[in-house]
Amino acid sequence: MKKLLSFLFIFSFLVNNAQNNIENIKPERIIYKKVDTINLKLHIYKPLNFDKTKTYNAIVFFHGGGWNGGSYKAFKRQASYLASRGMIAISAEYRLFNIHKTSPFIAVEDAKSAIRYVRKHAKELNINPDKIASGGGSAGGHLAAACGNIDGLEGKHEDLKISSKPNALVLFNPVYDNSKRGYGFRKMEGRYLEISPLHNVTKGAPPTIVFFGTKDKTTPVISSKEYEQKMKNVGSRIDLHLYEGATHSFFNKGDYFIDTLIKTDVFLESLGYLEGKPTLKK
Repeated sequence: MKKLLSFLFIFSFLVNNAQNNIENIKPERIIYKKVDTINLKLHIYKPLNFDKTKTYNAIVFFHGGGWNGGSYKAFKRQASYLASRGMIAISAEYRLFNIHKTSPFIAVEDAKSAIRYVRKHAKELNINPDKIASGGGSAGGHLAAACGNIDGLEGKHEDLKISSKPNALVLFNPVYDNSKRGYGFRKMEGRYLEISPLHNVTKGAPPTIVFFGTKDKTTPVISSKEYEQKMKNVGSRIDLHLYEGATHSFFNKGDYFIDTLIKTDVFLESLGYLEGKPTLKK
């Protein structure tokens, strides 16, 4: 009996694993911004059946790392999956303290430049300029949320006639509270009110989905509840998913990865970015 149960468990695991095999899509790379000798790239994941005559909805991801480090590869699996579902998914580089000795304000400038570049070049990228979502984890979630909620903090020589505001947000344990109670206060040069998404939610904030662990010691969960209330107060959609006992960066691990990605799929489908049901299975 024990051998039979063991066999059934292993069989079930293998079946579920096979069902959730995500296609490994190799990204194309283009430079979206040059600063002195620095070239910042977009890593673009396209559907395998990409058709140059069609227009696709898109999402731009920003990796985490406390604005200090990190890699575009942090969202490789999410980008590959959404590309397999018919979107163009992009993972953007931005300047980091460990490499470029830059501040979070510069990171926000770069994030806005990335979204503006995608919208400005939407036609040649085969992207719908009115359906560009943005997402990110931790400090990357901060960048996405800052682009969605904060006016200003733009770099020099930017074409401000083209909006850097995403049309929807997908946030994974985001840093959106930069006050003393939140994260990164000391890095904000006394200007946290300018850069903290929680303190800049206004009417017209893009529809947002948030994934947060209740045991996150990096970013306080109470901030998510306040963000949710502020979004409701201005009449914007907010889907907050709290994961009991989960810690920071939980979303890239095990079953959490599958669950958050399925919920992301359903959210984007409800906004018209995707069609049909998720191809992942719980």
